[in-house]
Amino acid sequence: MNTLEVTAGFLSTGKLFNGSFKAHLCLVCLFLLGLSSVTAYAVSSESSVMAPRASRSLLLDCQAVGSFAAAVGERGHILTSADNGKTWSQANVPTRATLTGVFFLNQNLGWAVGHDQVILRTRDGGRNWSLLYSNPQDERPLFDVFFKNAEDGVAIGAYGLYLVTSDGGDTWTEGDFMPKKYSSTVSDQETREGDDEIWDFHLFQYAPSENGHRFIAAETGNIFRSDDNTSWMAMPSPYNGSFFGVLPLEDDTLLIFGLRGHLFRSEDGGVSWRRIPVGSQATLTRGLRLKSGEIVITGLAGTLLISNDGGNSFVVRQQPDRQNILKAVQTADESLILTGAFGVKRLTLDKLGIGNGSDPHVKDN
Repeated sequence: MNTLEVTAGFLSTGKLFNGSFKAHLCLVCLFLLGLSSVTAYAVSSESSVMAPRASRSLLLDCQAVGSFAAAVGERGHILTSADNGKTWSQANVPTRATLTGVFFLNQNLGWAVGHDQVILRTRDGGRNWSLLYSNPQDERPLFDVFFKNAEDGVAIGAYGLYLVTSDGGDTWTEGDFMPKKYSSTVSDQETREGDDEIWDFHLFQYAPSENGHRFIAAETGNIFRSDDNTSWMAMPSPYNGSFFGVLPLEDDTLLIFGLRGHLFRSEDGGVSWRRIPVGSQATLTRGLRLKSGEIVITGLAGTLLISNDGGNSFVVRQQPDRQNILKAVQTADESLILTGAFGVKRLTLDKLGIGNGSDPHVKDN
């Protein structure tokens, strides 16, 4: 299967029930651009075009640090805001490749990744970016990026792509992503023999936990955990559909979610799972925990899931426009920034029934 293959779904309706949501969105983006697989090789070295409506273009990821926020997406668009998402400016970016992930260590230092395996870095708060790495001939896009500090980082992507750096991104090498099964019934020899076949999956999100674990949400029901940031384990999975997001909470509690509204909760670091009914069959994309403790999960078809009990139950707050929501982050003034098919928009918590004594589990009349 090609990394951009779609097995079902339509971007405009949010009815994506199979395959990779980021691969699907990026494929639609390439169709809109009129790019073929041949011409796509050239976009990693071409500068992004300044566009007045960039804030309304397809944006796949965002991050906030205090009142600062950045969003990335199609055509190499990177937008930054210094006022909690109220106004946005387009950055100078040396690529037109679709960007799928962004991470800021602080309000100045950040990285972005995407198609053609482009990896970008900024040192001035996202105003200007430099191209550190690209490998378009490999045809495996990157989906997410994370840095532990200013030197040590990882970027993950399609077909088990796992790149690491120890010099802030100046140089990258492909790591050996060969997880061992958590089950003690599988011998090391059996695991090694099956590595090439078993672990060649799309890796969608990389998420650290407060207690030092690292998690990766992946294709076909895979969830990976690392306790030393070097070796990985394939944890028992409660579902064979793709997981697009993982949200570590306190201690060993975490949520994993993905296709058709499937969401599961674990209290032992991913060893065992309990399915949480969410009242929606929309594909779920990313999650965050608010400063006030509530949990927000984003999804296709305008889906926002809200929990005020640590992810044990959720209510649906579907947005009226029903446009796909791919990510949400919270800014210093406690508002939310959403990115997706609509571009970027700001949402105050009262719109979700959160804050001022309101209970998100009480549905609107």
